[in-house]
Amino acid sequence: MIIGVPREIKDHESRVGITPAGVKALCEAGHTVLVETQAGEESGFPDEAYQKAGAEIVGDAGYVWGKTAMVVKVKEPVEAEYAYFREGLVLFAYLHLAPLPQLTDKLLAAKMISIAYETVRDSRGMLPLLMPMSEIAGRMSVQVGATYLERERGGRGILLGGVPGVPPAHVAILGGGIVGTNAARIALGLGAKTTLIDVNLNRLRELDDIFNGRLYTLASNSYNLEHVTHESDLLIGGVLIPGATAPKLVTRAMVAQMKKGAVVVDVAIDQGGCVETARPTSHSAPSYVVDGVVHYCVTNMPGAVPNTSTLALTNSTFPYVLRLADLGPHAALKQDAGLAEGLNTWLGTLTHRGVAESQQRPWTAAASVIA
Repeated sequence: MIIGVPREIKDHESRVGITPAGVKALCEAGHTVLVETQAGEESGFPDEAYQKAGAEIVGDAGYVWGKTAMVVKVKEPVEAEYAYFREGLVLFAYLHLAPLPQLTDKLLAAKMISIAYETVRDSRGMLPLLMPMSEIAGRMSVQVGATYLERERGGRGILLGGVPGVPPAHVAILGGGIVGTNAARIALGLGAKTTLIDVNLNRLRELDDIFNGRLYTLASNSYNLEHVTHESDLLIGGVLIPGATAPKLVTRAMVAQMKKGAVVVDVAIDQGGCVETARPTSHSAPSYVVDGVVHYCVTNMPGAVPNTSTLALTNSTFPYVLRLADLGPHAALKQDAGLAEGLNTWLGTLTHRGVAESQQRPWTAAASVIA
């Protein structure tokens, strides 16, 4: 198979879909890899490293898309890349289609085979390709939030961990999944008072054990959400319904009652966000203010640390890339039910329930279209 690795052109997206190590393994397996020039530069992988591994370096993005059977990316295609779509082309990347009906339309109209990292499942039902970026985004959310609490960034002018004689900031985390757990780890490590809210009581019990009682836990309901939102200095949204639009847990009215200069970091913004006042931002213009509250809602947070992010991501994605290349998409999807969970569109048919329900579209189960 010929595999293409284009350079990411989403705002300040510096990650790359395959590393030189992955290229070497694909070439040793008999495949051909086309890499757009400078695709890995900002992740620490120059063109020379890809050439040495066996890749062909290409100067034209259209050639990379046009001459390959499978394109491996990091982020969802942006509008400038829609012209490259064609029937039967396999796209393997983060897609987050639920809040992106236009991209969904284009993938369906072009009859693409699109497989979304964020909905692939493993044998335990976990999301192995979403997990590494959720770990990074969760840890970054506290780091970023602490910076935006500084006065020069519009924040309250408080130090996250406080100092002797001065209380620490209060960090509230919505969701006890990978994002929330990693955010709690960093917030507690920096000395913040940290509260985590989740609807799953068993998960709250697990987190209470993991953090030896240092983490305050609350059952999710409207009363507790309103209270903790009002009390927090930094609010982190980490709620996930795989493939579907995130629920709006924090209302505009709740945000209006937050402390002036408090900070919201909505990590769920890829799926529409779990805070009603959240809207997607970029690394070029990362924040805005609503009712005196600073909002940071960058849709590709891990892109700010591309070396770490690329290595963490490709550690997880590459075995699937190799399987798709070796077997072809039909056989690979038919053989691996977890990979088939990642199928979002198949030759003009929408195949993911979460996306379909979010956009009120008809859909057909992946198992049926690949049978």
